[in-house]
Amino acid sequence: MYVFGKDDAPHGHMHIKLDNVRVPKDNIILGEGRGFEISQGRLGPGRIHHCMRSIGVAERALELLCKRALSRTAFGKPLAELGGNYDVIADSRIELDMCRLAVLKAAYMMDTIGNKEARKYISAIKVAVPNMTLKVIDRAIQIYGALGVSQDTPLAAMWTGQRTLRLADGPDEVHRRVIAREELKQYQ
Repeated sequence: MYVFGKDDAPHGHMHIKLDNVRVPKDNIILGEGRGFEISQGRLGPGRIHHCMRSIGVAERALELLCKRALSRTAFGKPLAELGGNYDVIADSRIELDMCRLAVLKAAYMMDTIGNKEARKYISAIKVAVPNMTLKVIDRAIQIYGALGVSQDTPLAAMWTGQRTLRLADGPDEVHRRVIAREELKQYQ
């Protein structure tokens, strides 16, 4: 399957159509009609994994941003010293570290209260981390200019890879609904 106009193999995006599939009774896991429950059990840890990888991508993008901001000059100064680029760098570090701590909290909550009870923490990172990562990558692209969207840096590929995570394992809107419902329960 193509993602953002490019073949996304071997990442596993594909179309599958099953017709008249029968599963022998001996091969049914957990029990008939419990497939969704099984899939939900792996989603929490999978979402944590996606977010941890995204944190690494954001770190790499920030590294590229900083190196470019120090090595490239315009108007006789390094890009880091122009405009609001100190703020861009600082905001990227602050947002990245906040998301890292939220991922650690979600993992801690999974370990201490269980996956089902930790849903709002998992949903929160599933919204926050890919969005933060996209912001950091976008800031790096801005520092690089047109070079940032070319094949000569990894930034464009990083951006398209991260953009899909706002959809994988449920879109942002679904996760926001989970968070809001859990929050509202406290006041009902």
